[in-house]
Amino acid sequence: MHAEIAIAAAEAGKMVLCEKPLARTVAEGQPMVDAVEKAGVKNTVWYNYRRIPAVTLAKQLIDSGKLGKVFHYRANFLQDWTISPELPQGGEGLWRLDNAAAGSGVTGDLLAHCIDTAMWLNGGIKDVSAVTETFIKERVHTASGEVQKVDIDDACIFHCHFDNGSLGLFESTRYARGHKALYTFEINGEHASIKWNLHDLSRLEYFDHRDDSIERGWRSIHVTDGDQPYMDKWWVPGLSIGYEHSFVHQVADFFKSIETGKPCSPTFREAQETQKVCEAVLESSKSRSWKDTGVSWGANGKQK
Repeated sequence: MHAEIAIAAAEAGKMVLCEKPLARTVAEGQPMVDAVEKAGVKNTVWYNYRRIPAVTLAKQLIDSGKLGKVFHYRANFLQDWTISPELPQGGEGLWRLDNAAAGSGVTGDLLAHCIDTAMWLNGGIKDVSAVTETFIKERVHTASGEVQKVDIDDACIFHCHFDNGSLGLFESTRYARGHKALYTFEINGEHASIKWNLHDLSRLEYFDHRDDSIERGWRSIHVTDGDQPYMDKWWVPGLSIGYEHSFVHQVADFFKSIETGKPCSPTFREAQETQKVCEAVLESSKSRSWKDTGVSWGANGKQK
């Protein structure tokens, strides 16, 4: 239904803003990409973490060359809300646990965010090696009331090679007791490192080895000043904004794209690249082997 609505809207000549991930599978996502491009309509996908000012600042620092050659990218997204075996699957509230509706578990729901951010910041992911696990094998389905097999992944760990030569390590789970929505990433380069934590979303941690040794250390950048990303549209310096503002920023960028005629990233085509990585992760886990992703993002975080 997700794909059918997007395709119908594109064919009707309407702008299309799609929730992430783009689709359940690569095969389902490609007709969506084709439809919006054939119709020539504006489109974007809600990978909203790009629009958190501290994350956008990370992008600016990376693109400026301050980190130098990147060696490592690591990210995790941890939750704990599905641990109880009494929790059912399916229906309006728990569709994320139903593979027929969601397409996958934490890979498509949580790691898709991490993957999109990673490729935007650090470039394309070439290949992956993954492990997934479903801890509770059966749950009652809300639609039928019957006990059915659980087909989604409860946890996923994968490592990868980026196009720029760096290594990536990603983990996501809904079985990390004590974590409701802990999303973090860290990037290590030859000159500097950065790290970010959703629980403190207005701060970016930065370490620069070129600082004098007597004062070298991690610094906390409070992203609230008007010369930092998006913050000239909000309050006076020192006053933070919240998670919801990332959606406001994406809407603003979408309207700006209409004015300028430029795409609003991530477009359907870019989101399809994230879908390719998610699918390669799931295939790697099943086959217990490395899988090429076939993505077309270059080492600079832009499509080839």
